Amino acid sequence: MPVSRVLVVNAGSSSLKLQVVRGGETVQTDGDGAHVEGWDGRDVAPIAALLDAAGPVDAVGHRVVHGGPDMQAPVLVDDGVRDRIAGLVALAPLHQPRSVAGIDAARRAVPELPHVACFDTAYHATVPASAATYALPAAWRERWPEARRFGFHGLSHAYAARRAAELLDRSGDGGLRVVTCHLGAGASLCASLGGRSLDTTMGFTPLEGLVMATRSGSVDPGLVLWLLIEGGLTADEVSDGLNHAAGLQGLAGTSDMRAIVESAGSDDTARLALDVYVHRLVGLAAAMVAALGGLDALVFTGGVGEHAPAVRAAAADRLGFLGVGIDLDRNTAVTGGDAAIGTPLGGPATLVIEAREDLEIARLTAVAVEG
Repeated sequence: MPVSRVLVVNAGSSSLKLQVVRGGETVQTDGDGAHVEGWDGRDVAPIAALLDAAGPVDAVGHRVVHGGPDMQAPVLVDDGVRDRIAGLVALAPLHQPRSVAGIDAARRAVPELPHVACFDTAYHATVPASAATYALPAAWRERWPEARRFGFHGLSHAYAARRAAELLDRSGDGGLRVVTCHLGAGASLCASLGGRSLDTTMGFTPLEGLVMATRSGSVDPGLVLWLLIEGGLTADEVSDGLNHAAGLQGLAGTSDMRAIVESAGSDDTARLALDVYVHRLVGLAAAMVAALGGLDALVFTGGVGEHAPAVRAAAADRLGFLGVGIDLDRNTAVTGGDAAIGTPLGGPATLVIEAREDLEIARLTAVAVEG
C-alpha cells in the first residue's frame, strides 16, 4: 500500500513525542507535534489528540533504540516482533522499555494501521567486523555474541549523511566520505561512505565514546575495576555515576553547554570541561576520517552541534590539518536549519544540518510498508 502520511512515535525516558510527516515535511498542527512530558507509558490520549488535529495517517513509525544483532532493518511490528524488542531490555535498560510502551500504546490507539519499528542500531549494521569486534576472550565472544559494538544514533547519522549528499549535489555518490557529529545530551560520531556506516564512536552501550552531558564517554576499563575492587563502590553506584553524574556535569557542575561556553573565559572549571569535550571530539573525529581514508564533508547536528558555534569553531580549528576550515561569520550566523559554514578555499565541506530523525523514521516506515 502507498504511504504518504506517517505518525512518528518517539517514546523517551519520561516523555512522548509525536509527529505526523507527509512528503518529507512535518504536518503543522496547533502544537506542531505533541511533546508530552511525564508520559506514563500507557495513556493513548495524546496519540488520539494529535491524529484528531492532523488528520488520518497511513502507517505508524516507532523509534526503537536497540535492534540487537538480528533486527538490522525496519520491520513491521506484530506480537512476535514486539516481544523480540522487549527481550532486548537488558541491552538498553533505560530506553528499550519506553520504546515498547510506545509501541503498545500506539497499537491500542490505531490497531488497524501497520506499525514499523525503526532501530537506532540498524544503520551501523554495515560496520565491518574489524570495527565492531571487541578483543575479548574467545570463550566470552562465543558465549555472548551480543558482546560487540552496536553503535547508536543511527537514525540521526543516516539522515545527516544523506542530507549532506543532497546539499553537496552528490546524492547516490558511493564514494562520498562524511563524518557526522551528533552532539546533544548524548553524543556520537559516525563515518559514512556513500551512505553506509563504516565506524562509529558508541559501542555495546551508548556510554562509549565522546564526553556527553552526563555520561563519561570512554574510560579505562581498569578504572572501573579499580572503583569496584579498591574504591568499594557497588556496580549500581558505578553505573549511575558514569551515566548520570559524569560528562560535562561531572566536569563543570552543569550539563548545559551554553553555560559552559559563556563561563569558559573566566572560570577554570568551565574551561577544563570545554577543553576535555573538544579534545575527545577532535581525536575521535580524526579516527573516523582514518576509517574512511579521507574526508569530503564534516557535519554538525544535534542540540550542541546546531547551536554551539564555539564548539564547531574549536573543533574545526583543531582539524585544520585535515583541510577542515570554517567561515567564522557564517558559523556564528547559524540560527537554525541547514547551513554551509566552510571556507571557499576548497577542502572538505563543513555543514550544520538540523537533526530530523522523524523524517528518517517516516522514510523507513514507508519503505517497510510498501515493500
